[in-house]
Amino acid sequence: MKPDQWYDINGVWTGSATILPDGKIMMVYTGDTDKFVQVQNLAYPANLSDPLLLDWVKYPGNPVLTPPEGIGAKDFRDPTTAWVGPDGIWRLIIGSKTGTTGISLVYKTKDFKTYELESNLHAVPGTGMWECVDFYPVSITGQNGLDTSAYGSGMKHLLKASLDDNKQDHYALGTYDMTTQTWTPDNPDMDVGLGLRLDYGKYYASKTFFDQNKQRRILWGWVGESDS
Repeated sequence: MKPDQWYDINGVWTGSATILPDGKIMMVYTGDTDKFVQVQNLAYPANLSDPLLLDWVKYPGNPVLTPPEGIGAKDFRDPTTAWVGPDGIWRLIIGSKTGTTGISLVYKTKDFKTYELESNLHAVPGTGMWECVDFYPVSITGQNGLDTSAYGSGMKHLLKASLDDNKQDHYALGTYDMTTQTWTPDNPDMDVGLGLRLDYGKYYASKTFFDQNKQRRILWGWVGESDS
């Protein structure tokens, strides 16, 4: 998608696609506006029958989300793939920070056009801005990947953030409470940004998606050049 609208003229940044039960696809992505404000925009395929989905249409009502009160204009980006709860409402996470505390803001929506800020899923002091937040279930009983909307027994939820301060991707396993829309790490000493990394080399800004055909979750990220 080209940066050709006022709401993304300074950059079409990270986003995530969500496949709806009826087969439609909603892409929510971060745009950098003409005033350098980070906002979230909606796009959808121009032709769902195109197997490569080459052409996308930007929703005429963009942006669908702007930074909430107390969040910096340049600290609000990289929406996750959405998941649907038992209440039939979709939710997604956007990375941010308050001071030096990395946070993960949960928004709920029914149509991907209007949103309500519901909670801060999790926060870790001293970790700085959280970019490219990822959040998904993993099985503790099997080898297959799980659909992003899976919820219940026999699974944990993985929360991952790319730390803008040190350009490292950190993750932790924990328990997701859908009632309170919060996540609790299994081991607070190994919380997001404090313990495990996805890769210990030059690797950053990763995101995942669920491959429903092969029942696997695929992760990809940046590998930056290290020479000049």
